[in-house]
Amino acid sequence: MKKFPNAFSIMLLVILLAWGLTFLIPSGSYQRITDPETERTTVVPGSFEYQETAPLDLLDLFVAIPKGIIDRADVIVLILLIGGCFYLIEKTGVLGQSLEALVRRLKGRESLAIVLLSLLFATAGATIGLQEEVIALTPILLLFGKSMGYRIPLTIAMSFGTAIIAAAFSPLNPFAVLIAQKEAGLPLLSAAGFRTAALFAVLTLWILYLLYMARKYPAEKVAMTSGGEPLGARGYTILGLTAGVFVWVTIGILKWDWGFNQLSGCFFALGIISGFIAGMSLNRIGSVFIEGFKEMIFAGIIIGLAGAITRILQDAVVIDTLVQGLFYPVESLPKSLSVVGMLFSQAILHLPVPSYSGQAVLTMPILSPLSDLVGIPRQITVLAYQYGAVLMDMITPTNGALMAILAVSGLNYKDWLKFLWKPFVGLMLLAAAVVLIGLFSGVN
Repeated sequence: MKKFPNAFSIMLLVILLAWGLTFLIPSGSYQRITDPETERTTVVPGSFEYQETAPLDLLDLFVAIPKGIIDRADVIVLILLIGGCFYLIEKTGVLGQSLEALVRRLKGRESLAIVLLSLLFATAGATIGLQEEVIALTPILLLFGKSMGYRIPLTIAMSFGTAIIAAAFSPLNPFAVLIAQKEAGLPLLSAAGFRTAALFAVLTLWILYLLYMARKYPAEKVAMTSGGEPLGARGYTILGLTAGVFVWVTIGILKWDWGFNQLSGCFFALGIISGFIAGMSLNRIGSVFIEGFKEMIFAGIIIGLAGAITRILQDAVVIDTLVQGLFYPVESLPKSLSVVGMLFSQAILHLPVPSYSGQAVLTMPILSPLSDLVGIPRQITVLAYQYGAVLMDMITPTNGALMAILAVSGLNYKDWLKFLWKPFVGLMLLAAAVVLIGLFSGVN
């Protein structure tokens, strides 16, 4: 049986498809106006006009790839530096030691353990889009779960699953909502209050479901023996510094209009300082940072390739033509059906495009002007994207982090789907409800 193409192959195929479309789709554009106060550019409804078709030649095709990577340079740098930073913190042993300390203190208090561990991973998911880091923690998590009487799917759900849900509903996930808001021309962290309320509501329901499953399907407890060293002063210092950086970054975005470059600088500094606190030499810090870069380079390239797709369609002046074509089917539909359709379309698209950062770069330039045309706030379009795309990371087999975690845990994909499909359907329905509430309550 042939392997399913990986994300790199899929993106190259989509690039070729986009190039081919420049020969088939006529060029066209809308008139746009810029508000002098907000400097926001919007589409003028009904202003679309066709132009002389301008397909790209073969050289333009290949040049579009480095251009696309350059266009997304600030996002790619952010991903690399955050990846290097947290890879280094993981190598200090702080994350593993913290979890082991949690196991010792919560022994015999299974329900409280589920709540606290879920909140821990929710915090990491909401702030840094935690996924790949869970792979290294899976053996410790499995020992923790067995000692508490949890089945393997439940242990994965309350760690990896909770992180995904928090990343999906997060008001500040730099790999999802912040990228999408930038692509949609929205202020970073805009509508954070609404997103935070939705995050707390959905997380509460999710944790209640985990508690229900733990009580209904308990597993035999296995005693956990840990030879790990207790978390010392250096570890607590690194944890405190990490929390402080997240608070500082959030304040910077809200108060000083920080962008991706400022975020990158803060996380780079966090990694360097954490390495010194852990007693690493400068050479060791550099080596570990490079290892972290390697873990993130694939995601960065995917974002760059997605940027190349947008660049090809922009240079051929066909994006507005695509928007015009998409507008006709939804023009006569109620707004409620349009936004729900966007959510589920983003979910389906995440199967062949498993990088939700890349998906934001790919879809927002098209859906943002489409939203203007049908009278849907761009903020609602971003909500539909982040909920639909990120939640799919819980089940899509093209998500490498998920498949690696299942491999380490010894749980096959079929059993994971059997455990998750009902709550996943519920989560998607909740997401649709939140998007509709945002639409009707005037979130913008």
